[in-house]
Amino acid sequence: MRGRLARPGGIALHKEVPPTVVRDIAIQPLDLRLRTPFGIAGGVQEVARNVLVTVTLADGTRGYGEAAPLPAYNGETQAAALEALAGVSAVALGADASDWRELAGRFRTLAGHASGSAQCAFEVALLDAWTRSVGVPLWRFFGGASSRLETDMTVTTGTVEQASCDVQAIRARGIRVIKVKVGAAAGVEHDLARLTAIHEVAPDAPLIVDGNAGLTRDAAARLALGLRRRGIVPALLEQWLPKDDLPGLRELHEESGWPVAADESVVTPVDALRVAHAGAAQVINIKLMKAGVAAALDIAAVARSTGLGLMIGGNVESILAMTASACFAAGLGGFRHADLDTPWFLAENPFVGGFTAEGGQLSVAHITAGHGVSPRM
Repeated sequence: MRGRLARPGGIALHKEVPPTVVRDIAIQPLDLRLRTPFGIAGGVQEVARNVLVTVTLADGTRGYGEAAPLPAYNGETQAAALEALAGVSAVALGADASDWRELAGRFRTLAGHASGSAQCAFEVALLDAWTRSVGVPLWRFFGGASSRLETDMTVTTGTVEQASCDVQAIRARGIRVIKVKVGAAAGVEHDLARLTAIHEVAPDAPLIVDGNAGLTRDAAARLALGLRRRGIVPALLEQWLPKDDLPGLRELHEESGWPVAADESVVTPVDALRVAHAGAAQVINIKLMKAGVAAALDIAAVARSTGLGLMIGGNVESILAMTASACFAAGLGGFRHADLDTPWFLAENPFVGGFTAEGGQLSVAHITAGHGVSPRM
């Protein structure tokens, strides 16, 4: 890693390589078993087939990023993430990790938009390596507005009985906010029965009802009417309708009177502008897995400039990716909603470090450099 310069007179000198130059990048599959299947409107995942990216700098510092594609969410697969990352060395080797945003742009040009999770993994690994090398915690890098935030916990698709049991377990953890997945093939009446059972167990719990773009307008209207008749008032309706049905999302808010969050509808900053101009949502769910850190920062800026609320979420991710997202949201500040619960669904944890939790209260205050998560040795 040392270059040689010729002095006048022919004496060769060594040129020091900056410590934050990327020396090596390693890509490997990361398959994580779940305790129980994680079901959303688009399907069920029994194993999180993710990818681990390791960036090593000239000073030996390592940074880690995770790609967590979720086929049921947007069709993206582990194979697509691995394929996109195959050319990452050509982008980053010999470059300085401090130029992470420029490198992110180069990688996006190379890989296109085939894998948002690959983009996320690359950017997070670069940022983790760089901020570890210079001794800055990632939450401070993002602004240091806070080191804490409150997460919900999810009731995935399934039976009425399972929903009731899941909520009892969530409450036993001391978690206040409950997220409920709806819109699967079992239909509206089944979802209403599940939501009723959940409300009976935890009548005071704020409910985020997440359709993952799986409801038609008719089904959404029937679900909203059924909730109203049962006296159930959701805190947030998250992406009930297909991602391109912005008029439908606006009408859902106007007719129900309940706030709507856009998730699948917003992958890029341009998408966020479209949602804002259409009046389609009151909240945007930002996920680093959708398009990476740089895009997420731009989406947050659009949301703030247009008066939209902020939510941080993710796919089925380990403590590594979820801690990076916690650092992002806490550091930027202003996130009213958080959905960073998937590490609790995994049957294994191959990492050490990460956020700490007391009930639904997450903290990254103890992290002294990077995101603080490393593979177990």
